[in-house]
Amino acid sequence: MNLVWVSIMVVGLGLMVFNNPTLAFSSIQTGSEKAIALCLKLWAIYCIWLGLLKILEDTGLDKKIAKKMDKFIYFLMGKTDDETKNAIAINLTSNLLGMGNACTPSGIKGMSGLADGTKYITNAMAMFFLLNVTSFQILPTTIVSLRTTHNSLNSSDIILPTILASLFTNIFGIFLVKICGKIFKDKSTMHSTQKPINYGRKSK
Repeated sequence: MNLVWVSIMVVGLGLMVFNNPTLAFSSIQTGSEKAIALCLKLWAIYCIWLGLLKILEDTGLDKKIAKKMDKFIYFLMGKTDDETKNAIAINLTSNLLGMGNACTPSGIKGMSGLADGTKYITNAMAMFFLLNVTSFQILPTTIVSLRTTHNSLNSSDIILPTILASLFTNIFGIFLVKICGKIFKDKSTMHSTQKPINYGRKSK
């Protein structure tokens, strides 16, 4: 990905310098200022939510949340150890509240706990990845905050569309992962292989 982004930047700047050098340098300066301003705004937002997540962890509420979500996590990802279950519960809760990148640490921890020690993606890992990509949200706090900072007339009108869109993508995605998991499991059983096929893709 680093190569891709560097290539895009070099080609874009090259074309701008060739066509209009003055515009190229002014765009670089303006873009840098906007990037720094956006980072500072997001920094403030994530400081709040990461602080709340730390409070959840220190007070033991993460374990209570995991206990409440135990059956749901078992249905989607099967049996997991307590530490992995806690990380998954915090990750899903963070996504529900629209905290986005704030749930990355718990996502990495949960994904590591779901790995089975092979070089293959397991069904549980695929399901967890799906839940993070589709990210069902009942309160898209990050988007609402960004809309507020950019002087939106009604920054909260995104809530209902976000709930509906993420709900449908989650349901459809979970259905596909379950079906694909069953298909590939049946194929691996038919061929009597000892290695988990799990979508035939190696994890990176």
